[in-house]
Amino acid sequence: MTKPEIAGNYFDNNFNCSQSVLAAFAPDLGISLNDSLKVSCAFGGGMGKQQLTCGAVTGALMVLGLKFGKALDDNDEKKQETYALTRKFCDAFKDKFGSMNCLELLQNLDMNDPADNALIHDLGLHESHCTRFVKEAVELVELISTEHDQKTMV
Repeated sequence: MTKPEIAGNYFDNNFNCSQSVLAAFAPDLGISLNDSLKVSCAFGGGMGKQQLTCGAVTGALMVLGLKFGKALDDNDEKKQETYALTRKFCDAFKDKFGSMNCLELLQNLDMNDPADNALIHDLGLHESHCTRFVKEAVELVELISTEHDQKTMV
């Protein structure tokens, strides 16, 4: 199964968007599946259902940070490199979907408002939109990671 399929499977099984993205990469990042699900849980629904930054984005940025980020013994170049990869991911996500904001991505429907939340479900936005955001975020991380790795190998 591909990483986008793995992420989609987690999303289809009641894990949020952020959890689904990070969990797809957890084995490769040296973190347990449970830890990946727990640490990313608060970021779902645009950070605790506030509908701010899309959870698929925050999950993807956690992956980039875990893979490329600056640790205790690293120089500042690692931080700057991670920031550049973050910008690249965010630009690509915005180009593809028009926004990184959960509320905007869900047609400005407020998931905390009972009427809007019912409409989100009636329109199938979680299935038609959020699943796509999750899978595409994983694909973008894979692409950016591969491009970065190829560039640094030269």
